[in-house]
Amino acid sequence: MKLLSWNVNGLRAVLRKEGFSFLAEQRPDILCLQEIRARPEQTGPILPEYPHQYWNAAERAGYSGTLCLSKVQAEEVHLGMGKTKHDSEGRLLTLTFPSFHLVNVYTPNAQRGLQRLAYRQQWDRDFRAYVLRLQQSKPVIFCGDLNVAHREIDLAHPKANRMNAGFTDEERQGFDEHLAAGFIDTFREFCTDGGHYTWWSMATRARERNVGWRIDYFCISRTLRPVLTDAFILAEIMGSDHCPVGVELEI
Repeated sequence: MKLLSWNVNGLRAVLRKEGFSFLAEQRPDILCLQEIRARPEQTGPILPEYPHQYWNAAERAGYSGTLCLSKVQAEEVHLGMGKTKHDSEGRLLTLTFPSFHLVNVYTPNAQRGLQRLAYRQQWDRDFRAYVLRLQQSKPVIFCGDLNVAHREIDLAHPKANRMNAGFTDEERQGFDEHLAAGFIDTFREFCTDGGHYTWWSMATRARERNVGWRIDYFCISRTLRPVLTDAFILAEIMGSDHCPVGVELEI
C-alpha cells in the first residue's frame, strides 16, 4: 500500500493549478492533505479516482483543515481527538482500516514570538495520548505537517533558527517523546544525511536554493517496521510551500 501526505496550503489553489497531476504517476492508495482551507461545497467533486473522501474542515472559514482521499473505504472515521479545545480547527482526521489506524494531522504552529508554544506543548501531549490509545487496538500510522524540525540535520540553518517556532527545545522534545512512545520516523529509516526538506519559505525564494525544513512526516508503530519498504520526499512537486512525503508498506 502506498500513502502520500501533503500540506497543500490551500486546496482550491492547488486544484486551479492542476497541482494533483503528479498522482497519475505516483498512484497512491491514500492521499492525506493538510491546511486545505476549504469545505467540500466550495470545491465540488474532486479527484474521482478516490471514491472515498473524508473531510474535517475547520469551523473558521478559509483556515486549517484536513482531508483524506482513499481508494479503499475506511471501516471507521473519527474527526478530532475528542477534546473541545483542540477540535475546532479541523487538525485531526482518523481512518480505521482492517490492519491499522491512519491519523492525518496538522499540528499547530507555535507562531512568531512563540505565542502559542504552551498550547502546542499541550497539543503534543494530548496527541501522543490519543495515538497511544488507538495503538491498543491495532498499529498506528500518523502523517502530516508536524510543524517541527526534529534534529539539526532537518533544517538548513539550525543555529540561526534555534528557539524559533518549529525548532524550539520544547517542540523537539515533544517529537522525541513521540518516538520514545513507540513510533518510528520512517524517512530516517532509509536516509540519514542532510539536505532533504519538505517546506521552504516562499518569501525568500528558499526553494530555489534548497534552504528548507523537514517538518512533514510519516511515523508508524514499531510493529509495522517489518512491512515498511520505502519512505520518501517528493521535493520536485510544486504547488505549495510544502512538498508531498510518502511511504510504502506491504500491508
